[in-house]
Amino acid sequence: MTAYALLDLVPVVQGGTVSQALANAADLARHAEQFGFSRYWVAEHHGMEGIASAATAVVIAHVGAATSTIRVGAGGIMLPNHSPLQVAEQFGTLDALFPGRIDLGLGRAPGSDQRVAHAIRRSLESDSNAFPQDVLELQSYFADDGKTGIVATPGAGAHVKLWILGSSLFGAQLAAMLGLPYAFASHFAPGLMDEAADTYRRGFRPSAVLDKPHLMLGFNVFAADSDEEAEYLATSQQQAFVAIRTGRGIKLPPPVRGYRERLGAQGEAMLGQVLSASAIGSPETVSRQLAAFIERTGADELMLTSAMFDHDARKKSLTIAAEAMRGL
Repeated sequence: MTAYALLDLVPVVQGGTVSQALANAADLARHAEQFGFSRYWVAEHHGMEGIASAATAVVIAHVGAATSTIRVGAGGIMLPNHSPLQVAEQFGTLDALFPGRIDLGLGRAPGSDQRVAHAIRRSLESDSNAFPQDVLELQSYFADDGKTGIVATPGAGAHVKLWILGSSLFGAQLAAMLGLPYAFASHFAPGLMDEAADTYRRGFRPSAVLDKPHLMLGFNVFAADSDEEAEYLATSQQQAFVAIRTGRGIKLPPPVRGYRERLGAQGEAMLGQVLSASAIGSPETVSRQLAAFIERTGADELMLTSAMFDHDARKKSLTIAAEAMRGL
């Protein structure tokens, strides 16, 4: 059976608060644990009023304390924003708190725009280019192999599972070279998915942590009792995508009936492309679309994600998705 995981951006809904979003995250993680999800990840984003996971390690600790068995982690930490030593200390601390449950996905984007990246006081171009070396430095701290001359405390000897993230061929090549699992962001940038998957699989070199490629693909799921209801619930995420693509992040809005029909040809084409790795519909429809995606891509694991305005509707959607995955 293909494993299935959950990516939660910890959405702040219109009229809601960050406190509510964080409470929902813990509740959603408990729900995912109950329904067989392999892992629960949050992602580092900055300067976005609709996403409450900027302090990613803190949110992971919050979720880890609310759960008992599910793996929890970052999908991901944007390494150009941090020193590898600080990341080793943070995730070494998480591993000490939740032994054997911590994942650390690493990305080379800033998780923000140029203005916010400057506020973080990191040089975007130089740090992105230094990403492979930073990954190796981080591995050295966890391995406590003495190469850096510094012992990360906490961090040295921590059993943190590293992943490389990406939406281009760069991450695929690096993950293959280092023999690490690879997660591709097909849930919002599916354009290079097939090429990246092929690049990763063909170039993979076995390592001490992984003897064969492990590919996880992002996939949106919006499930409900009927196709019509699912299409309606999905419009919250669609509105948020359109807002981001037009340069303005927003809090997650309530769903709107007939939203896509009113977008026009250009907006409809944009959504069709960005959400092409998606299942929207009834349990039968979602099961069929998940099966087709897995058959086409051969993914080892799916990172399911969706943002819905109504928390209970989102939990129900994930229940339907989990049942569909188990049925496959």
